[in-house]
Order: sequence, then structure tokens, then C-alpha cells
Amino acid sequence: MSENDLSAIIVDAALKVHRTLGPGLLESVYESALALELRKRGLTVEVQKEIPAFYEGVELGIGFRADLIINGLVLIELKSVETVKDVFKKTTLTYLRLTGLRLGLLMNFNEALLKDGIKRIVNGLPD
Repeated sequence: MSENDLSAIIVDAALKVHRTLGPGLLESVYESALALELRKRGLTVEVQKEIPAFYEGVELGIGFRADLIINGLVLIELKSVETVKDVFKKTTLTYLRLTGLRLGLLMNFNEALLKDGIKRIVNGLPD
């Protein structure tokens, strides 16, 4: 299954979670619910996966924790904030570079309509 195929399943699952729970909850609630929904759909979900950072070939330790990594192919960065700032997009791209993944979804569950809170971030993924 390609990143794009996974993306469609992930977005559909996220929309279901958002319709069920609504906006305004903690990120951790959406993270748990989305992980559950994706597992119900047969996907492999890694939650809060530790990702090391490197500088000049030297491992520096944990660089960040990925909110969700789906099937080892798609990184999901979850937010529940008033406004998605440009730095969140840049951070998601950095996470993709550190993991070597090509597709990330930045999802802000604090939107009236979740579709308005989903940003697709790519790292060398062909059109």
C-alpha cells in the first residue's frame, strides 16, 4: 500500500474521530482515538515513537517523539490548537527528514470542520 493509499484511509479515520468527539479536547485524546480507529482498520500504528537526532554523524539521543507512524510510511503530527502556525509545518517536515519518511499529515483537531485542519507535508514524495 502506498503513502497516498494510506493517506486516504487515515483522513477518513480522522474525520470519523472528529465527528464522534468534536473539537476542543486534548491532543492525547485524539491520538488515542485515532490510533484505535486505524488499528480497527487493520493498520500498524506506532504511538509516541522515539526518533533519534544526529549531528555530523553522531547520535544526540531522542530528537522527538512521533505522535503516530502508520504502517512505517506516514507520519501524523496531531494538534489541538486555535491556529496552525507555519512553524508546525516546518517542524513536521523536519520530522519527515529525521525519519526518512516521505509523507506527513499535520492534523489540527480544534477546527469546526477537520478537513480545514489537515495539511499534507511531503519530503521527496513524487506526485
